[in-house]
Amino acid sequence: MTYAIIETGGKQVRVEPGRFYDIELLTAQPDEKVSINAVLLVQHDGNVTVGQPTVEGAVVEGTVMRHFRDRKVLVYKMKPKKKTRKKRGHRQEVTRLMIDSITMNGSVLGSTTETASTETQTEAPVASTDTETQTEAFVASTETEAPVAE
Repeated sequence: MTYAIIETGGKQVRVEPGRFYDIELLTAQPDEKVSINAVLLVQHDGNVTVGQPTVEGAVVEGTVMRHFRDRKVLVYKMKPKKKTRKKRGHRQEVTRLMIDSITMNGSVLGSTTETASTETQTEAPVASTDTETQTEAFVASTETEAPVAE
């Protein structure tokens, strides 16, 4: 499994190809490609590359899905016995970013096409096994039933 730790919006986020993440607001428009060069760590097949402070030549590419406002955070301040109360609300602007690929020195370490192909390979045998067991259970249940007398 390939993942990277990136820095965006003053926060560090662990990202994997094929997943989306909610990060601080970016200036890009929806369906626009974004490249993030502030990659702090890259892990690929057990090989960990740690940057000091960033990994040279590592780039995380993603697509902006949409912009929205996060859940409301309520701030309530009260001074006891003084009849002073302040209630404030805040909603942070957020960008939903779909991670497309992680590249290092021009070579693609992980991308959405690789993760999609591995998921379909693992799901196919499981689905066929379920249908076979359901069919066997149905045949067994019909054989054990007593015949209806007319």
